[in-house]
Amino acid sequence: MLTYLFEYLQQNFDFPGAGLFQYISFRAAMAVVTSLIVSMIIGKRIIRFLQIKQIGETVRQLGLQGEDLKKGTPTMGGIIILAAILIPVLLFARLENVYIQMLVITTLWMGTIGFIDDYIKVFKKNKEGLRGKFKVIGQVGLGIIIGSMLYFHPDVTIKEEARGADQQSTSELYGDNVQSIPVFMDAEKSTKTTIPFFKNNEFDYNRLITWIDEDLEGYTWIIFIPIIIFIITAVSNGANLTDGLDGLATGTSAIVATALAVLAYVSGSVIFADYFDIMYIPFSGEMVIFAAAFIGACIGFLWYNSYPAQVFMGDTGSLAIGAIIAVFAIAVRKELLIPILCGVFLIENLSVIMQVSYFKYTKKRTGTGKRIFLMSPLHHHYQKKGYHEAKIVNRFWIVSIMLAVFAIITLKLR
Repeated sequence: MLTYLFEYLQQNFDFPGAGLFQYISFRAAMAVVTSLIVSMIIGKRIIRFLQIKQIGETVRQLGLQGEDLKKGTPTMGGIIILAAILIPVLLFARLENVYIQMLVITTLWMGTIGFIDDYIKVFKKNKEGLRGKFKVIGQVGLGIIIGSMLYFHPDVTIKEEARGADQQSTSELYGDNVQSIPVFMDAEKSTKTTIPFFKNNEFDYNRLITWIDEDLEGYTWIIFIPIIIFIITAVSNGANLTDGLDGLATGTSAIVATALAVLAYVSGSVIFADYFDIMYIPFSGEMVIFAAAFIGACIGFLWYNSYPAQVFMGDTGSLAIGAIIAVFAIAVRKELLIPILCGVFLIENLSVIMQVSYFKYTKKRTGTGKRIFLMSPLHHHYQKKGYHEAKIVNRFWIVSIMLAVFAIITLKLR
């Protein structure tokens, strides 16, 4: 909203300093600062309210070191994260931007599902919370909305660098200095994505159906939308499983969001898209403002959530941040980087799948179920081995930083 106000002041009154709001970098910086301030201002008040209402953790009886001390710690703190994201976005982002709309819908949609889950756990005293099938229905519903917007919305386009005959015609138009001018084709609707580590690294999802018959290209959405649903569900659940130690999911998400902000910035800039030889995605640079607010919200929440936690985010926060990361990665056409970028989420997910599958398999074969890990998700395995919670979190953060840096350098590592 402030963006539109200062734009009006700049155009009509030449208001000093109003022109700063046209720069993504300035608005992103303001979004980070505002997000941190919102977290600090409302965080303490929300925690106090949750304590008064006795909205505390009652189901952490895992028999792990320090877990008993956490009983009664307020939960549903994800409300702090959601507010600290949405307020700066509403103030500094261009709300007509389709990518901002997708991310706001994701935040509200999954935040609501997580809130319902936490509400059932806390107020209805049902430790199972919202039944799994309803969570999946919610995730599928979000996937359908986001997939449809990406596939059908006219503003979701890409531009690729001109090559061959197109470059030659441009040379005739601009002269011999054309190499210094980034030249991209006209914007086009596309289901292309980026394949890491390959030089000609675009893959079009329509190939999954056009190999049958070229005339089926118009039905690519039948394959594209289910892929979007799968990615959103997987990353959202991965973030949910990672939220088991103080600051683990929050810090990891902030690191991932920082890498995504870099990817969005270069994808939304003609100059950087040309330099890195990647597809230029018009309007995607605006997502940097959302990423900045997201990073600020996570860091601000860490003020209260770092060990020993004063509040837990609950599913209100964890389901939302996972879905946000998934949608963000899909929007910048970097979803195939998710296994690297969200490696911590992935290994947490896999540890649970492996543990459950192996237990069922061995129980069926021998009558006695066996386990691969002392406990899953993986962070609890290390707790069982005697590692202090803070050390586990710090080491997972370090791994996440390494993976985030590696994900960024894949822009040139081909």
